[in-house]
Amino acid sequence: MSREKGIIIAVDGPSGAGKSTLSKLLSRRLDYLEIDTGAMYRAMAWLARESGLDLNDDAAVRRFCSTALVELSLCNGATRVLANGRDVTGEIRTPEISMLTSRISSLAPVREAMVALQRRMGAKGGVILDGRDIGTVVFPDAELKFFLSASAEERGKRRFLELQAKGEQISLEETVQSVIQRDRQDSERELSPLRRAEDAIPIDSTGLTIDEVVALMEQAFHERTAGKDT
Repeated sequence: MSREKGIIIAVDGPSGAGKSTLSKLLSRRLDYLEIDTGAMYRAMAWLARESGLDLNDDAAVRRFCSTALVELSLCNGATRVLANGRDVTGEIRTPEISMLTSRISSLAPVREAMVALQRRMGAKGGVILDGRDIGTVVFPDAELKFFLSASAEERGKRRFLELQAKGEQISLEETVQSVIQRDRQDSERELSPLRRAEDAIPIDSTGLTIDEVVALMEQAFHERTAGKDT
């Protein structure tokens, strides 16, 4: 398949696998647009919390989705996340929002709205999308797919250090348990559960540095696009 701006790269995996960080780094190396779909769902969760949305009220959820506006904006080389025009980039990276994101992303109206938006954003190619169902649902025809993973302990440690740096008062044990719970919710949900696409390249980053993982991804990109105009 030939796209206007290049190929579509799908990066899936569980919470804390490094999808966002690695996608950002790879996008800079390839001069591709990075679309953090997880941040988009987090922004929806933030909006739902702020509005007091009853997630069990299907009609209310549909009304909410019809008015909620989530945007990604590039500012000084960094992606900012806007929810109804407000920059919530820092506010959506909390344990509370993480758990609420897992819940709200399982709702059909929310996924329908977000998937449609993500497809519009990435249709012309030249993009890297990271999430949990990019290679299976959003762009099953993506030319290059990765499935990133790491042990729950390793992912919990990474998230703990991230939250600790932000001043969050949470223990390592609590963070690991939160990761395990999020994995369970994401894998067992009925709508678009977390799973690896059959044609995705698996990368277990446990024990690997960020640079080593990015190098593996970049090598796969060049192998996939060899001899093609990207």
